[in-house]
Amino acid sequence: MMYLHDVWVNWFEGEENGYNVCHFHEWRKEDGIELLDQVPLIYVTETLFDYIENDLQDLPKDLLDSVYQRAYLRKNQERIPLEYAFVATNGKSIVAVDTMGYTLPIRKSRLIPRQERLVYDMIEKLEPVNFSFSKEQYGKEYHTLSLPPDEMIGLTRKERQLKQLLMMMLDQMKQTADLAELRYWLTEWDPDQYQSIQQMGFEQVWKELFKGLKGGWSTTHEELCRKMVRGQPFFEKLWELENGEVNSSNQAFF
Repeated sequence: MMYLHDVWVNWFEGEENGYNVCHFHEWRKEDGIELLDQVPLIYVTETLFDYIENDLQDLPKDLLDSVYQRAYLRKNQERIPLEYAFVATNGKSIVAVDTMGYTLPIRKSRLIPRQERLVYDMIEKLEPVNFSFSKEQYGKEYHTLSLPPDEMIGLTRKERQLKQLLMMMLDQMKQTADLAELRYWLTEWDPDQYQSIQQMGFEQVWKELFKGLKGGWSTTHEELCRKMVRGQPFFEKLWELENGEVNSSNQAFF
């Protein structure tokens, strides 16, 4: 078993998609950074790595058994054992995982660049370990609240968060099924379609708005998001958290 020592982690909890587990350059000063005194490193296959990074399902039992209580958190000079925590790599990407005692990858983190280079050096001449995992087990499905990675490529942390907020509001509108409200927002998004929008049924309006909003990010996306959160306290709070952020450069951490 290989180990890393003095590993800084920035846990993102309950994230099923790897694009929401931010790389070091997107860490913020208000993030809760922790120090792992020791953590096992496992070199896994591409398929298993994708499953770990991009899902929230049960991890292979033999993987969990191999890392059981082999990781330690350093806190106030105290060494605290973690039940199931490890760093996984496929030779191209790296993710740290803490199951918080469960069998799912509840918390995920990236590593700082210096430690990423160390991981690649350590596995350079090795082969991936085969755990009891088959591709047939893996049936990831994307939807409104879990967009495919292609729709998030090139976006900053703030843009991804605001896009997720847009999708949450869009999903809520699908549940409330208010046709007039949906027509209003589609007209805001694409005013040139005003006449044809008035003839559309609910499903068509929703699909048109979803199709427009899911691609990329622009000032039009952001402006629509700003308007849509008004009068909705929960969504307004999420908007304020993203737009009141401090400079995300965190080189001073280390």
